[in-house]
Amino acid sequence: MLVSLLLSTPAYGRQTGEKEIKKREKELERLRNDIQSYERRLKESEKKERSTLDRLDDLERQSALIQELISGLHAEEQQITGDIDRARTVIGDLENQLQFLKAHYAGYVRSVYKNGRIYDLELLFSSRSINQLAIRVAYLKRFSEQRLKDLQSIESKKRVIETENDDLRQKLEGERQLLAEKTREEGTLRRKYSERRSVLTKVRKDKRAVQRELARSNEAVNKIEQIIADLVEKERVRKEHEEAVRKQRALADAKERERLNRTAPAPPPPEDVSGTSFEQRKGALRWPVAHGSIQTRFGNQIHPILKTVTQNTGIDIATPAGSDVLSVADGEVSVLSFIPGFGNVVIINHFNGFRTVYAHLSEVSVLESQRVQEGTVIGKSGESISGPELHFEIWKEREKQNPELWLAKR
Repeated sequence: MLVSLLLSTPAYGRQTGEKEIKKREKELERLRNDIQSYERRLKESEKKERSTLDRLDDLERQSALIQELISGLHAEEQQITGDIDRARTVIGDLENQLQFLKAHYAGYVRSVYKNGRIYDLELLFSSRSINQLAIRVAYLKRFSEQRLKDLQSIESKKRVIETENDDLRQKLEGERQLLAEKTREEGTLRRKYSERRSVLTKVRKDKRAVQRELARSNEAVNKIEQIIADLVEKERVRKEHEEAVRKQRALADAKERERLNRTAPAPPPPEDVSGTSFEQRKGALRWPVAHGSIQTRFGNQIHPILKTVTQNTGIDIATPAGSDVLSVADGEVSVLSFIPGFGNVVIINHFNGFRTVYAHLSEVSVLESQRVQEGTVIGKSGESISGPELHFEIWKEREKQNPELWLAKR
């Protein structure tokens, strides 16, 4: 039974691990294909002299995909490392058991060599009764059967150890290849970041590019407003549906009570208090970055170069690129998107109509529908034409809020 368990457990572990690795490998392959697709777009843009801003977008999207691929490779590396450690433990246990069986069996062989089979016959003939003879015959038979089982166990464990060692060698080779790919992708990401900074420098010196980027930022504002409006509408429809279902249930309960001649009052509708804490913390919300200062405030702003008036629907916080971006309160990730002019965008629903928007992210580390707590790292800050910054907005339903009135004083 023990041998059977030892034979089956590693195989089960391998199957489970292989399924996870295959699933992750499929996702990694998708990322590799998407990265190659953007690489082709970037090469074509060089030939066709496409807009510098379009090239900037492609670089930003590709960088985000490479970062996601690196994260996936890291997760796969951790799983393989765990599998390697488990395989080594199993092999060690099996080798210890094998050594025990070999030592035990060697003692038996030495005994047979020393005493020979004559000892067994003497043991039988020295029996004092038929009953004792029968007992000794049965004992010697079981003893011989056990020795056969020991031999079979030794062979079985040898085979399992050989299989596990082969599996371990494959995992070690896979880990080596994985580390090599991760190192290559990290080098590629550094080059892409450098290339993007170079393109940004060119854009900042090109007044026409700055004008176009300003127009794209205005389009991004409109896009965010539309996304928020859609979210608000979906929330309204959901609540109406839930209220209709509640009323139907209350009516059915009332009819049931009437049938049973009960007079207990219907339960009151559930209150949604999930966003109360957000509203009550006005003026005391944590900042979305640990360090930074406001470089562009909420409301109408005069562009320093173009001297045009634009509306800022949030605030722009100057912070070093690559800074952790944190959720300012508990909530649920509603939207992950890429919007030209705003780059990678995350929108978090804090319930009771409150939502926060985080833009110009160089990296996103959350998923849609993921629950987050206050202080959860949702990504890394990036860079815009204005420099390293995070764009941050707060909404109450469809009404834009001034984030400075909500964030704690620094």
